[in-house]
Amino acid sequence: MAIRKIARMGNPVLNWVAAKVADPGDPEIARLAGDMKDTLVDIGAFGLAAPQVFESVRVVVYRLSPRLIEGVEETADPWVVMVNPVVTPVTDEVELGWERCLSIPGLHGKVPRHQRVRVSYQTLSGEDVSDEGEAVHSVLLQHECDHLDGVLYPMRMTDLSMLEFDAEPGHLAHDLAKGEAIWPVHRKLVDDWPGREQWMG
Repeated sequence: MAIRKIARMGNPVLNWVAAKVADPGDPEIARLAGDMKDTLVDIGAFGLAAPQVFESVRVVVYRLSPRLIEGVEETADPWVVMVNPVVTPVTDEVELGWERCLSIPGLHGKVPRHQRVRVSYQTLSGEDVSDEGEAVHSVLLQHECDHLDGVLYPMRMTDLSMLEFDAEPGHLAHDLAKGEAIWPVHRKLVDDWPGREQWMG
């Protein structure tokens, strides 16, 4: 396996609609998924879509971790590989939440997302799977599958004043102070912010 370079916002591969995988059992798809896992481990991240590693095919790899979702227990195999995933909202309920992206380093933004979705996909062995995601899991599924259709999270934002640098998380800190539910990985941005006491009291 190998660690792949991450495509950054502006690269055309991130704006294309990725091609459907004809054969989920193709060894090249398994090799790609393995490289994506290695890349996530190297970076310390949770989800990655194939276009982010310059492969315009409909493959997503993610893992669930307590660092992302409080209350989730570590498991021996936290990895999920989705081939040709299709995400469908289960509810009309939409909430704003903070997101980051490996293809947009150094920034985070507040994005409206459905709070419950169903995802249908194929495994690397060609098995058809249907699953549901709620809250953070739902957001993760929507975020990663958006990449397969050439959509980056700022394109979903309704208020670009909520797009800010990780080093200056003022709006994020304000939301945390109000008691809003913030992912652990995003709370750390506020905890590490040198200007927090100066601006937030």
